[in-house]
Amino acid sequence: MTKKLTDKDIPAFAEIKNYINGKFHNPIHNNWIDNYNPSNGEIYGQIPNSSKEDVENAYKAAKTAFPSWSQTTLEERSRILIKISELLEANLQRFAEAESKDNGKPIALAKAIDIPRAASNFRFFGNAITQFASESHESIGQNAINYTLRQPIGVVGCISPWNLPLYLFTWKIAPAIAAGNCVVAKPSEVTPMTAYLLGEICNEAGLPKGVLNIVHGLGGTTGQAIVEHKNIKAISFTGGTTTGAHIARVAAPMFKKLSLELGGKNPNIIFADCDYEDMLDTTVRSSFANQGQICLCGSRIFVEASIYEKFKADFITKVKALKVGHPSEADTNIGALVSKPHLEKVKAYIAIAKEENGTVLCGGNEVTVKGFEKGYYLEPTVIEVPHDECRVNQEEVFGPVVTIMPFNTEDDVLLMANKVKYGLSATLWTNNLKRTMRISNELQAGIVWVNTWMMRDLRTPFGGVKASGVGREGGFEALRFFTEAKNVCIKY
Repeated sequence: MTKKLTDKDIPAFAEIKNYINGKFHNPIHNNWIDNYNPSNGEIYGQIPNSSKEDVENAYKAAKTAFPSWSQTTLEERSRILIKISELLEANLQRFAEAESKDNGKPIALAKAIDIPRAASNFRFFGNAITQFASESHESIGQNAINYTLRQPIGVVGCISPWNLPLYLFTWKIAPAIAAGNCVVAKPSEVTPMTAYLLGEICNEAGLPKGVLNIVHGLGGTTGQAIVEHKNIKAISFTGGTTTGAHIARVAAPMFKKLSLELGGKNPNIIFADCDYEDMLDTTVRSSFANQGQICLCGSRIFVEASIYEKFKADFITKVKALKVGHPSEADTNIGALVSKPHLEKVKAYIAIAKEENGTVLCGGNEVTVKGFEKGYYLEPTVIEVPHDECRVNQEEVFGPVVTIMPFNTEDDVLLMANKVKYGLSATLWTNNLKRTMRISNELQAGIVWVNTWMMRDLRTPFGGVKASGVGREGGFEALRFFTEAKNVCIKY
């Protein structure tokens, strides 16, 4: 939190405001947070650190909009969501550049994946709501029929993280408003820009004022105010497990509905009978995409002993060929990490790995990019660990760091894969169908990819087990979360 700056203080100053009731507002108490560009380490704008009063204003706008929006026809809701999708696609370059500048990821990645996926979220749920059906049951012999209503909850809170800013922000907002709710949403304070720009798009698409309200600020103030608001009836949160546990403690006494998509420490299990070249290329991507800052990255690599040495040599060769560079450069593979504190956290885990007798096979050092010497750059890092219980093999690093170690049997690798507190996703490489079925059944994860990674179908349930979360997002699961089921029984 700092004093208010202007474009006289910062060239190309980017001032972000709260989006409430269809208009943009400064924070009531004039508290601001500096917003940094990770690629050069410099402040390029400020965002509100919104207070309870700002959140209350957002809630009131949502509450006022709810009766009308909840009664809007499915066709009209669908039309508006699809229009938002079209406008995001029309503004692809602008949003990709904003996402890259805010987050540090390569522009090419934001343009190819992040912004198109955000557009897809609105299009998918715009269509899904017209196909979302409830059930009815004839009570034979009782002369009665039961049917289920799926009714919107009211005002809901959506809180999203910094790693896939617009992608995950819209993953929550789209089903919430499609189902007829009104939303008070908070993007990460580290990456607020595309959420801010989304407000402009919503106005252009004709979304009624108050249906979506976006308040910016710190988790401990703005996020806390959303979670503890007695009349915000549901919270959808994606972020760290520690924060998720705090939200659950606050929300439980108020009996709020909760969807918590939390941390991951995902195993990547490689058997000798895999399609080796496909596996190798995909494993490089699943290890270091978005600087390893994806909750689904395969950060623990287990390789069957018979091919372990070959894999190690080939994998390191490919990792060393990855270019760490400025996000705007077309051939950059690894951009900047999201913030200075996060860079220091990732470096600390590399130091811990060394203390625990891990061997850094490649990477591990900061990178100085010419002309952007203050940026938050780190080499992609591969660590050979002596055993699976090392801290770097148990705790979520969330950066361009993976561990590798060999295994001998299915039982051995299953034990190691499941011996963490997390259970978000897992990747399995084998051409043995029986093995695929056995291991997929035994892995403690909400998602299992076999001979692929990050292949998504938006109709499928998304979420984890254990400390990776509660509830599911995606498809009709999301629409079920954002509605309440009511049974009606009629005797005739």
